[in-house]
Amino acid sequence: MSAAVLEAPAAATARARRLRLGLARRRGLVLAIAVFFVLLGIIAMVSAAPLAYYDLSQMATNGATLAIAAAGQTLVILSGGFDLSAGAVVSLVNVVLARFMPDLGLPVPVWIAVGVGIGCLTGAFNAVFIALLRLQPIVVTLSTMFILQGLTLLVMDKPGGAVDTGLSDLFIGDAVPNLLPIPVVLLAVLLLLWLWLKRSRFGIALYAVGGDAEAARATGVRTRLTLFLTYVAAGGCYGLAGVFISAQTGSGDPLVGNPMLLQIFAAVVVGGTALGGGRGGPLGSVFGAYILMMVVNILLVLNVSAYFSTIAEGTILILAVLGASISRRSRLAAALRAALAWMRARRAGLLPAQRRGEAPRLVLPDTGAARAPAAEPPFRVRHAEALRFALPAYACFLAVLVATELALGHTLTSWSYYNSLIVLSSFLAVLALGQGTVILTGGLDLSVPWTIGLCGILLAGMVKGSDGALLYALPLVLAAGCLIGFLNGVGVVVLGLSPIVVTLAANGILQGLALIYSNGTPDGFASPLLREFMTGRVLGIAPVVPFLALFVTAAVLLLGRTAFGRRVYGIGNGERVAALSGIAVGPTIVKVYMLSGLCSALVGVLLTGFSGQASLGMGDDYLLPSIAVVVVGGALITGGRGHYLGMLGGVFLLTALQTLLAGTTLPYAIRAILFGLVVLGAVMALRERRA
Repeated sequence: MSAAVLEAPAAATARARRLRLGLARRRGLVLAIAVFFVLLGIIAMVSAAPLAYYDLSQMATNGATLAIAAAGQTLVILSGGFDLSAGAVVSLVNVVLARFMPDLGLPVPVWIAVGVGIGCLTGAFNAVFIALLRLQPIVVTLSTMFILQGLTLLVMDKPGGAVDTGLSDLFIGDAVPNLLPIPVVLLAVLLLLWLWLKRSRFGIALYAVGGDAEAARATGVRTRLTLFLTYVAAGGCYGLAGVFISAQTGSGDPLVGNPMLLQIFAAVVVGGTALGGGRGGPLGSVFGAYILMMVVNILLVLNVSAYFSTIAEGTILILAVLGASISRRSRLAAALRAALAWMRARRAGLLPAQRRGEAPRLVLPDTGAARAPAAEPPFRVRHAEALRFALPAYACFLAVLVATELALGHTLTSWSYYNSLIVLSSFLAVLALGQGTVILTGGLDLSVPWTIGLCGILLAGMVKGSDGALLYALPLVLAAGCLIGFLNGVGVVVLGLSPIVVTLAANGILQGLALIYSNGTPDGFASPLLREFMTGRVLGIAPVVPFLALFVTAAVLLLGRTAFGRRVYGIGNGERVAALSGIAVGPTIVKVYMLSGLCSALVGVLLTGFSGQASLGMGDDYLLPSIAVVVVGGALITGGRGHYLGMLGGVFLLTALQTLLAGTTLPYAIRAILFGLVVLGAVMALRERRA
C-alpha cells in the first residue's frame, strides 16, 4: 500500500478536526445566523401578506443604526472593555446635524465627516482616560455619557430641527432598484473594512489585548496604542450610526440614543462576541442587531404591547450571555459544587471564624511568657487611609458652602438652608449605602434607575393618598426592592454573569414592568403622612432629618462593625482570598445586591413622598450621582476601599453643588456635564497608582 493512500485518511481526519475547531470558535456566529433566518421565516408566516422587497428593504433600514453602533461596541468588547457612551454619541450627532445643517449649507459629505468626527473625538476622549491613565472603562464611559447628554441638551433641548434631504437620499433607498438596499451596501462595506482590519497588525493586537492584556504587553504588543485606536474606531461607528438615524428620521431628538444602550449590548452578545474580550466580531453583532429588531417586529405583528420590548431585550441579553457561558463551561454546576464544598467544610469545622464571623487570626505557639496588651493606636493612625480619601470631599463641601454664601448670600447662618440640604441629600445618602456596598465588592448596580421608578410607581398606585394603605404598601414595596436585588445577586453569583450585564438587563426589564403596570401613565399619589414626613416641619426640622441621622448611624455600624461589613471588604480585596479565608462569597454578594435593591426601593418611596406622586423615569437622574458620591467620597471603583462616612461627604458635596448651580439658574444640561467631570476628576485624583 502506497504512502499516499495511507496519508489520505489522516489528512481527512485533520481537515475534519480543523472544521470542528473552526465551528466551535464560531459557534455564536453560526447560531446567530441560524436564528436570524428562523425569525425571518416566522415573520413571513405571521405577516398578513407575503414578504415583498419593500418589506425587506424597510427591515434593512430599521436595523441599520443599531447594527452600525453594535459593530463599534464589538471592537471595545473585543479589547476587554465596555463603552456606555455609545447611545449618547448617537444622540449628539443627531441633534448637531438637525440643528446646524439647515443654516450652514455645507455639502452632505462634510456633514457625514462631522458626525463621524464627533464620534472619533468622543472615543479619543474616553481613550485618554482608559488607555493612557488606565482608569476603569465603566466609570469613564458612564461619565462621558452624562457629559454628552448635557451637551446634547445644550444643542437641542426638545425634538425638532431638520436634516438635508440629500443625506436621506444618500443613505435611504436602493443602491440597485428593487434589488439591493443602500443600508445593506453600507453594512457590507463596514464588514469588508473589518475583514481587512482583522488581518492587520492592529486587528491581531486587538484580539491579543482582549485575550490577555498582560501577556500581550509581555510579547511586545503596544497595548495602550491598541486601546486608544479601538475607542477611536468605535466612536467613529457610533458617529456614523448617528448620521444614519438622522438620515432616516429627517429631524433631531436629544433622547433618540438613550434606549439604544441595552439594545447594543444585547446585539453584541447575541452575535457571539464574548464579554471579557478576545472572541467574536462585528459580523455576528450585525446579525444580532437584526435579530432584536425582528423580535420586536414579531411582537408588534402579534399585537403585543410595545411596553414588552425592553423586557424582551433584557431577557435576550441575559439568555445570550448565559448561553455563551454555558457553552464554555457550566457556571451553574461550578457554583453549586463550590457551595456544597463550603457547606461540607463548615459542618466539619474547617473554616476559620465560621461561628461569629471574626476575621481569621494567626495563632502563635504559647511560649509561657506573659505579654502586656498592646496599646491601641490613636484614631488618626487607625483610620489614616479612610481619612486620607474621605477628607477631600468634606473640604470641597465647605468650599462649596462658602461659594454659595458669596453667590446667593445668607446661607451659612440659615438653618432653613441646611434643613433643605439634608432633605435633598437623603436620597443620595440612602443610595450611597446600596451602590457603595456593591462597589466595595467590585461590582456595579445599573438597575438603580428603574428600581426606584418601579417601586415609586407601585407605592403611589397602592396608596392612592391613603395613610392606612401605607401600612401594607410600604413593606410590600421594600420587599419588591429586595427581590430585585436578590435576582441581580443570583444572576451574578449562581449564573456567573457580569454585574454590568445583569443589572443593565434588569433595568430594561424593570422599565417594561413599570410601563405595563402603569399603562404608560402612573396614577395615584403619596399619602399625607408620607408627604408630611418629607416636606413637613416639626420644630423647624423635617421628620426625614432625624430618620437620616439614624440611617447614617446604622450604615456606619453595618459596614464598620459587623461581620457582614468585614466580608464585604474582604471580597472587594480579592474573591479568591476571601473564599480561602472562609468567607461565604456567594451568599454575601447576594445580600449586597439585596441591600442595593432595598435602598433603591426606599429612595423610590422617599421621592414619591417628596414630589407627591410617582412618574416614569423618576430614577433616571440618580444613576451617575449614586456612583459619583461613592467615588468622590474616596471609594475605589474596583472595590475593597472606602468608608460610608466618606461617601456621605460626597453626598453633601454633590447636593450642595447642585443647590448652588440651581440657584444660579444654570440649566440641567450644565449640571449633567459638571457631574460627569466631577466623577472623572475624583477617579483620577483618588485612583491607585500603578507602577
